[in-house]
Amino acid sequence: MRIAYFIVIVITILFGLASRKWSHLLLSFVAQNAGDILWAMMVYFGFRCLLVCKSTRTAIWLSFVFSFGIEFSQLYQGVWMNEIRGTSLGALILGKGFLAVDLIRYTAGIIIATVLDKIALKFILRR
Repeated sequence: MRIAYFIVIVITILFGLASRKWSHLLLSFVAQNAGDILWAMMVYFGFRCLLVCKSTRTAIWLSFVFSFGIEFSQLYQGVWMNEIRGTSLGALILGKGFLAVDLIRYTAGIIIATVLDKIALKFILRR
């Protein structure tokens, strides 16, 4: 299962990067929301990969704590933190500024990932 989650993480990252690079080709609503939704999905699948023997509920709660924690950390604008956020990787992971709407996007991403996970697990266990 760990390998399957790792593959899903890589695919989710690729979709997330593509949603940023080719945002001009997407519907405005999708372009504005897809990156953050996919980021939260990647966080969920990351916890499922790391904690494959734990419950889905554990991954959900950890995903919320991590995602919301990152968002609220953006309220802190210290020089050293902004230098990290000034790098491409730092911006992708930590973001740049607090937006309350991102909390809604993260919630949607975690819910979508959980539903997809549950559907996939039912399909796999049915075999």
